[in-house]
Formats: sequence, C-alpha cells, structure tokens
Amino acid sequence: MRRRDFVLGLLGTGSALLLPRALLAKDTITPLVLDDEAWRKRLTPTQFQVLREEGTERPFSSALNEEHRNGMFICVACALPLFPSTYKFDSGTGWPSFFDVLPGHVVRRADTSLGMMRTEYHCARCGGHHGHLFDDGPDPTGLRYCNNGVALAFVPGKTSHRPGANS
Repeated sequence: MRRRDFVLGLLGTGSALLLPRALLAKDTITPLVLDDEAWRKRLTPTQFQVLREEGTERPFSSALNEEHRNGMFICVACALPLFPSTYKFDSGTGWPSFFDVLPGHVVRRADTSLGMMRTEYHCARCGGHHGHLFDDGPDPTGLRYCNNGVALAFVPGKTSHRPGANS
C-alpha cells in the first residue's frame, strides 16, 4: 500500500490513526509540486492565500482552536501528518499552537517581512506556509508552533507519539 493511499484512506474512514515509522521518516517524504492553477483547484481561496501566498487568518477564527480530541493535525493541502494532538496547547493567541512537530515534517526559514526577524515554517511535502515558530511555548520544548488553522485538517484517532519525543 502506498503512503498516500494509507493517509487518504484514514481521512475517509475515521479509523484509529497509528502511523507507521516509515511514514514519519524524513527521507520518505516525496515533494508535491503543483502550479498555482492546480493549487487553486485543490484549495479554498482562504487556504490558497495562507498556504501559497503566506497569508495569515484572523485570530480566533479557526474551529481547530477548540479541537481537543485525540488524533493528528495534518497539512490540509497534502495530508502530511504534522502535529499529534498530544503536542497541542492553548497559547491564548487565537491560533492552534503546538510545542513540537513530527521530525522532518516542516521546513523552517527566516522571515523578515514585518521588519523584524521571525522564523516561519512550511510543510516539508508541499511547501505550504503554516505559521511561525516562537520560543515562548511550554515544557518540554519551550517552543510554540503558531499555526493557521485553515492550513490544517484534523484526523481523530489514537496516535503513537509522546509529547516532547522530538526534542
């Protein structure tokens, strides 16, 4: 079974989410490259603006702020798993926040667009912009991945990850 079929099958079935180790290894992530026209067909206008044009959704606008079930937060554009629900915390910022990410599933880069130095992160598979990384998060990492909710989908189920396992 191909990895993509496995992940997409989980989205359709709602079954327990137990990710095989091979899916989580950085070297198994195959890039997904599409042109703007294909992305516009695949995404809503708001998702396109955030993921492809590095926009930001309004704070407190995402239903995922109130998502507290067990499961996995995945990239809405390509279904790459990013954050087990055990990594989520309420930062009070208005965006879904996580203190860790699955290893190798995001790519970080410097962002000076607002005249200050920040670190932004993108999905390692499709390159979609998800948010910014800050150093004001809780233990065990002290990090806060501040994610646009519109860039995520949630798959309920069990996860096989412990908080802070990637630190």
